[in-house]
Amino acid sequence: MTKEQERARARRRHEEQQKSAKPPVGDSTRDKQVFGVILAVILIIAAVIVVPKIVGSSDSATPAAGSTTPAGTATATPTSSGGLAEGQKLAAGCTAPPANQTTPKQQKDVPDKATAAGKTFIATVKTTCGDLTFELDGAKAPQTVASFINLAKTGFWAPSPCHRVTTEGIYVLQCGDPTGTGQGGPGYTFGIENAPKDGKYAPGVLAMARTQDPNSNGGQFFITYKETQLPTDGGGYTIFGKVTKGLDIVEKIAANKALPPSPTDGTPVSPISILSVSVTEKKA
Repeated sequence: MTKEQERARARRRHEEQQKSAKPPVGDSTRDKQVFGVILAVILIIAAVIVVPKIVGSSDSATPAAGSTTPAGTATATPTSSGGLAEGQKLAAGCTAPPANQTTPKQQKDVPDKATAAGKTFIATVKTTCGDLTFELDGAKAPQTVASFINLAKTGFWAPSPCHRVTTEGIYVLQCGDPTGTGQGGPGYTFGIENAPKDGKYAPGVLAMARTQDPNSNGGQFFITYKETQLPTDGGGYTIFGKVTKGLDIVEKIAANKALPPSPTDGTPVSPISILSVSVTEKKA
C-alpha cells in the first residue's frame, strides 16, 4: 500500500468517526438545559409547599376532628387580632368579629347531667350579627344540656366564631370552638343522646358536632338552616334543642357561602362570632 493510499484510508476513518460523534452543546442549548433544570426544581418545591395546603383541608375525613358535622372539616381562617380575614365581608346588620381565643378555658370533669334532666332551658346567644335564642331540651338530652349550661356559665364561648358553614348536601352553621380552628374543645367529652334514627334534621335544629368517635361530643355544635340528611353511622348526632329566634341570621350568613377553596364548605365569607351566652330555666 502506497503512502497516498494510507493517507486516503486514514482520512476516511476520521470522517466516519466524525459522523458517529455527538455534536457539541452550544452556549444557547446549554442555557436552555440549565433553565429547564431550574424550572423543574422550582415546580417540585412549589408542589411540596402548595399540595399539603390543599389536601390538608380534608385530612380529617368524614366526620372530622372534634369539631365537625359529617361532611369534612372547615378550612378555618382564624384571626389573631380580630376583624375580617382575607376575602371576608360583613353581612348586613353585623359588626366585625373580635379576636379568637388562643387558650380556651379547660375543664376536667363532665358536668352532672342531673342538673338538666327533665327540664327545659332558654339560652340567649349574643352574636356580632344579633341575638339567637335556643330552647334546650334537658328531658331528651340531659348530659348535652348540662354541658351547654356549664360552658355558658364559665364563659367558654366568650368570644368564639362560628367557624364553618356548609351550603350543599348538608346545610349547617357550626360554632363553639373558641380558637376558630375546628379543633378546640372544653377538655372533656361525652356520648351521643337523642340522635334521630333516620338521620333527618329539620330546619332550626340544634345538634352536637363530633368526630367518628361517638364519645367525642364537647363544646362544638351546629344549627341546621334547611332540612338536612346526615349519616347515622356511629350513632348519629345529638339533638339537644332548637332555634326559636334568629334563624334568619343563620340563613343570611349561609347565603354568602364559604371562603375558597370551597364555597360550599368552609369558613363563612360573612363572619359571625358568639360574644356571650346566658341560660335560664323555662318555667312551666
